[in-house]
Amino acid sequence: MKYLASLLLVGLSFFATAQEEEPMTGPKISFTEKSFDFGEITQGEKVEHVFTFENSGNEPLILSDVRTTCGCTAPEWPREAIAPGKTGKLKVVFNSSGKMGMQNKVITVMSNAVNNPERVKIVTNVMAADPNN
Repeated sequence: MKYLASLLLVGLSFFATAQEEEPMTGPKISFTEKSFDFGEITQGEKVEHVFTFENSGNEPLILSDVRTTCGCTAPEWPREAIAPGKTGKLKVVFNSSGKMGMQNKVITVMSNAVNNPERVKIVTNVMAADPNN
């Protein structure tokens, strides 16, 4: 009986050790916010927002491309590597010309991160311009 109990104890300790996660290696992009709402804007307005992110990994982070859902949204991002623990900024400009109503624009960030790709979004409600102005 002692033999069986010892065997069971060894088996359980092996199982518990096997379940431990290995430490993450590589860059990881972590945005401080995943979504930004401009609220109501007037048609024709250009609005911008800056998303801040950190490389929370342990190797340099390189953003290779940033894709948007339409040409009305223009991104600007750092082309140089972001060192571990350092931050970067992703600027997004939305042009509401020709748009009306609720807008939900997804920005896809392509990189060498372990959590590639990563997405953020902007939302707004585009209102008609006042014809009296």
